[in-house]
Amino acid sequence: MLHAAAWAGLAASTLLVGAWLGIVWHASQRAIGLVMGFGAGALIASVSFELTEEAFDRAGGVPLAVGLAAGALTYFVGDLVIDRMGDGSDQTALALLLGAGLDGIPESLIIGLSLTLGGTVETAFLVSVAVSNIPEGLASASAQHRAGEPTGPILARWAVIVVMSAVFGAIGFAVFDDLSASAVAVTQAFAAGALLTMVMDTMVPEAFHDAGRATGLIAVAGFALAFFLSVR
Repeated sequence: MLHAAAWAGLAASTLLVGAWLGIVWHASQRAIGLVMGFGAGALIASVSFELTEEAFDRAGGVPLAVGLAAGALTYFVGDLVIDRMGDGSDQTALALLLGAGLDGIPESLIIGLSLTLGGTVETAFLVSVAVSNIPEGLASASAQHRAGEPTGPILARWAVIVVMSAVFGAIGFAVFDDLSASAVAVTQAFAAGALLTMVMDTMVPEAFHDAGRATGLIAVAGFALAFFLSVR
């Protein structure tokens, strides 16, 4: 159980790395937009090949559809609440934080599950998660830092998600062995639905706003990296 928590925490720790970079790296808006575009492409590949496809192969179309809808609606409603809480930069930062939580917890459960089933973590999935986490943390923390929020509270939020991911990795290891294939597939699809909604509602518009037409090219690069990691 402890090694499941360690692997899940390790994968999520790049959120904290990205947040730290967002604070100490005084990057231009265009640079942040390019990083976010790269992350959006990587996340789309992760959704497609590491979550959605595996959920369908595991249990078929109905659990996949249920999970996708539940994840998308959860993020959508949460984002609506965030829209009423502050200015544009605050909304983007909090929306990315919400997306990271809704995605990271199911992913951690899946890491625990993979250890239960096969005794090892799929390297491609772990690296894909870790790589795609960095732009989420960077973009959110950078927006909050520019808005004048102190470093401590920003990093503390991301640290909480890392700790929660480790806890849920252990939970996945402990309980998922007794769950049906449909329940596992719904969990995977929930993460996919929340993540894809976050990418399209938050990351892509922000990336295009900051980086312009280059967003599409850099997103393809992120997609390609995550795809080749997934098929190795």
